[in-house]
Amino acid sequence: MRLQNKVIIVTGSTTGIGKAIATRCVAEGAKVVVHGLEEVWGKEVAQELGSENAVLHIENLSADGAPERLVQLAINTFGKLDAIVNNAAIVASSNIQTTDKAFLQRILEVNAIAPFLLIKAALPYLTETHGSVLNIGSVNAYSGEPNLFAYSVSKGALMTMTRNLGDTLHRENGVRVNQINPGWVLTETERERKKQHGLAEDWYKDLPAVYAPAGRILWPKEIAAAAVYWLADESGPISGQVVDLEQHPFIGRNPPKDSTTINTKK
Repeated sequence: MRLQNKVIIVTGSTTGIGKAIATRCVAEGAKVVVHGLEEVWGKEVAQELGSENAVLHIENLSADGAPERLVQLAINTFGKLDAIVNNAAIVASSNIQTTDKAFLQRILEVNAIAPFLLIKAALPYLTETHGSVLNIGSVNAYSGEPNLFAYSVSKGALMTMTRNLGDTLHRENGVRVNQINPGWVLTETERERKKQHGLAEDWYKDLPAVYAPAGRILWPKEIAAAAVYWLADESGPISGQVVDLEQHPFIGRNPPKDSTTINTKK
């Protein structure tokens, strides 16, 4: 098992990509702290993984002291901390006209500032274990779509943080920091989000080739499979790297004007 005896915090893991990562981590031998806002879903995930493998924490990461409480739960439950996965994020549509100061601050607090504060709270314990950080970003970090302005800005900030801390923390603390930028992923929330935008119940079954050359978009378990490499010791000394996981050619950019427009996300 590639993550045998490792203790890993996975934020935003009550559903979607985070749930897939937490599930795969346990399958690879790890103990995990499941985190999110949806208590019912979180209890279901923790139960599926087993009380010997998972503990649940429900709290908004932007709340004062939340990162410290999350880290302390890991230490109190499992005795150490080997890695954190910063996956929790707000995905909300906005453009320059609809984005005001309060909205932008809210998105940045959850998507960029909270991950930084969790890394900072976890650093003493990650230093002890020569652990790692994996940030889950988005291909929108490179420029993003017109109606994902604030979200794209926050993911750009996260990517710069990964590059910066991937160098400094590796040199000074022996802690690796890397990032995965998923493209369009078929999560539970994404299915509902697109239906709210007026698409059909089975919208994901017939997508323009410009978005899905393979005939489908990514699955959460495929992101989880990639995450294992960065959390495992087999990735060696590699740090400060950002890997894009997407299939279409205009990564992080707007689609050509002659293609069918569909609002995508990570």
